[in-house]
Amino acid sequence: MNIELQVLDPILTTATVTRALGYMIYDMLIAMDSKGEYHPQMLESWKVSDDRMTWTMTLRPGLTWHDGAAVTPEDCVASIRRWAQMDAFGKRLMAATAELRVLDSRRFQIVLSRPFAFVIEALGKPNALLPVMMPARMAATPATKANTETVGSGPFTFDRNEWRPGDRAIFHRNPAYKPRSEPADGFAGGKMANFDTVEFVSIPDPGGRVIALETGAVDYVEILTFDYIEKMRTDPRIRIMPMPSYAQTTGGLSVNNLIPPFNDVRMRRALQIALDQKEIMAGMGLPQSMYLPFCQSVFLCGGPYGTDVGNDYLREPSAAKARALLQEAGYKGEKIVLLHSIDSATINPISLVVVDQLKRAGFNLEVVSSDYSSLAQRRTKKDPIEQGGWNLMPVVWSGYDMINPLSHYTTAYSCGGSYPGWNCDPGMPALVARFEVEPDRDKRMALAKEMQLRVLDQAPQMFLGQFSPPAAYRSNIVGLLETGLSVFWNARREGKAH
Repeated sequence: MNIELQVLDPILTTATVTRALGYMIYDMLIAMDSKGEYHPQMLESWKVSDDRMTWTMTLRPGLTWHDGAAVTPEDCVASIRRWAQMDAFGKRLMAATAELRVLDSRRFQIVLSRPFAFVIEALGKPNALLPVMMPARMAATPATKANTETVGSGPFTFDRNEWRPGDRAIFHRNPAYKPRSEPADGFAGGKMANFDTVEFVSIPDPGGRVIALETGAVDYVEILTFDYIEKMRTDPRIRIMPMPSYAQTTGGLSVNNLIPPFNDVRMRRALQIALDQKEIMAGMGLPQSMYLPFCQSVFLCGGPYGTDVGNDYLREPSAAKARALLQEAGYKGEKIVLLHSIDSATINPISLVVVDQLKRAGFNLEVVSSDYSSLAQRRTKKDPIEQGGWNLMPVVWSGYDMINPLSHYTTAYSCGGSYPGWNCDPGMPALVARFEVEPDRDKRMALAKEMQLRVLDQAPQMFLGQFSPPAAYRSNIVGLLETGLSVFWNARREGKAH
């Protein structure tokens, strides 16, 4: 995997490796297919009332947790409530909900208090934080505290006693899992677990991951080191996975809006104009066909709400302009702490160029280099830098996280206080509230453009370019789903059932 697994609760982190764990051991009520359409997953069906205010959810018969207990509507209600405490999309769903009502052993209802146009999208979204279902006793754990159990109902099981942090996480096929009858498609359909065991192996050195793939020590590398892409393309033992457009990755600079100096919008605007996407993308070493030359669409270039409105001035970044803005903001060279993830094949090269660009523009950086998981924990701290806080951290965002204003980190989380960076534009929540009830596609687009103008003006987070980081795998592995995220149901070794 691109980063080491450290957090086992998919409600607590947006880390892609924890999301991968979530897909292994848990399941969701609803799932999105490769075309962006939603289907029942743990559900047998859903039914909505004529006024679209009451949604009746019916579970598939025979679903069980890994400990053998039956999955109940009470479990699902508790799981939705816990997830919604942390997830921006979930918070908006619950704010529009009058009641979650259990009807019988397989059915529950979501009764809305006001119109909400995205009930199905909220419960089926593939972006973090995943709305996974878990037993009610686990869902009773405070949402800010990690679960000590890892009991799901998904196609694989996980025994944390077998987990060797820094070495490997071991998953076993769930013999009691009952896949849907439909063919696997995206995150939807039948999840066939064809391997008895799947291991997430920790290899901190990206070059070491390539060697392990070449020698057959591993079957799959989540993100191939970019310098090796052309070589791997000609190796008959290796295949490079295509990247669906929704799963393309955006490089980002997470900015702490709470503490000086970036609680001042003028300082954030200086950051914005100092960052040159062309240099950052070129510095990654990707083939030109695998990244966009310019992307400052807040909602994913090529996505349903992608737009160029308001971003023309960012086509000409300038260190000189950034220095002038720093002077206007009264910046006097105060120390700025930047967290640099050296173990990530995507974040590391982005960070190296970002550091160089910001130093050229006059930012006084103290670069703290470590593994991503350690720095991601530090990123949750709201303390001043003198007490272990932080100012900046290059990150990457999955396209799935960027396509909808109701889940996007700069819009849905604005003034919500849960996404590190803690940006708050007082005018944003009202726009998002209008979007969530708007059924007309053109009017939604107009609202998305209005949100983009506010994001570009307030510069709460920085967008560093959109690209396709490739997964690579051994050619004798067949059936891997091209979702852009690491999911291993349906995959098998050629010629073998397990």
